[in-house]
Order: sequence, then C-alpha cells, then structure tokens
Amino acid sequence: MDAQLLLACWGMMTFMVLVPGPDWAYVIAAGTRDRTIVPALGGILIGYLLAVIAVAVGVGAALAALPWALVVLTLAAAGYLSYLGIRILLHPPAVAMAGTTSGADEPAAWLRLAQGVGVSGLNPKGLLVLVVLLPQFTDAAGDWPIPVQLAVLGLIFVGSCALVYSVVGVGAKAVIRARPSAMRIVSRVSGAAMVLLAIVLVAEQLAHLSR
Repeated sequence: MDAQLLLACWGMMTFMVLVPGPDWAYVIAAGTRDRTIVPALGGILIGYLLAVIAVAVGVGAALAALPWALVVLTLAAAGYLSYLGIRILLHPPAVAMAGTTSGADEPAAWLRLAQGVGVSGLNPKGLLVLVVLLPQFTDAAGDWPIPVQLAVLGLIFVGSCALVYSVVGVGAKAVIRARPSAMRIVSRVSGAAMVLLAIVLVAEQLAHLSR
C-alpha cells in the first residue's frame, strides 16, 4: 500500500479516536475504579479487532447496504451505554477505595473485558469508521487484495485506540492519585457521559427515521 495513503488514513482515524465517546467514558471509569485499566482496555481493543475482521470479510459492505442494521446496532449501543452509565451513577466507587480496591471488591477481570468488548463492538462511531471511512483509503489497483488492505487499515485504527485510550486511562488514574476526592466527580461525570451519549444516539436515530 502507498505510504502516503497509510499516513493520511492514520491521521484521520487518530482524529476520530481523539473525539470523546463511549470508549473514553468507559476507560475513564475503569481508571477511577480499578487497580489496572488492562482488562477494560483489552476488551475495547478485542471488540474493535472483531469488527475489523468482520469488515475485512465483507460484513461491513453488507451493513452499509442495510441501513436498518445500523439503526438496530445504534439502539443496542444506546441501551448498553445507559446500563453501564446508570450503574456508575448509582454505585460510584468510594473515595477511600481510590488506588486501594481489594480483589474481593473489584469486579472480575473477565467481566471488565466482556464489558469493554460490548462498548467498542456496539460503538456506532467505531462502526462508521470501519464501515464507511476505511474503504475510502483502499486501492482497487493496488498489489494487495481489498480484504488485506482493510485488515491493515483496521489494525492501524486499533493501534491508535490502544495509544489514545492508554493515555486517557492512565491519566485518569494519575488525577485520582493526586486528588482522591476527585474520584467520585470523575466517576459521575463518566457515568453521566455514557447516559448522555445514549440519549444523543437515540435522538439521532429518531430524527433520521422521521425524515
């Protein structure tokens, strides 16, 4: 693939990752309540890897041809985000637990991993990037088959997610260590952000369906 094309695609996808969304809210929440963000971050990356594989084998083209499928995925994402956000709002981590959560109190790593897969796997922004944006950077006349090009571009997107969300999660944890009293505030903000994003997603779909 052309190096300039790869660089342009990387820049565009990194910009999309930098736009706050469900992934940001989930990673920040993990940074405020868990001893490590690895399970939550790993789940998000696995969710996107699964989406990349699906796009590479042609599922992305099928979704693009079925607008109702994107509507269903968006509504499912909104419901899942509402569930996670409300849980955080109703049960924010206690200030005394900042950085000292015991193994008995902290949810199992597999649960954080599974939740992360759900957040990214149902994230409409990620789906739009993989389904709509990536094909624009492929070259039908290139040496590599289109599925291989999509897979490479998708891995670049996943790499950008890993870099940005690592900084976000570790940064949130650093803020909490410096100011433990900020943990409840950050947790509630991240929970409210999830619920707000869910409302926005539903509103956008209702507006689209009413046209």
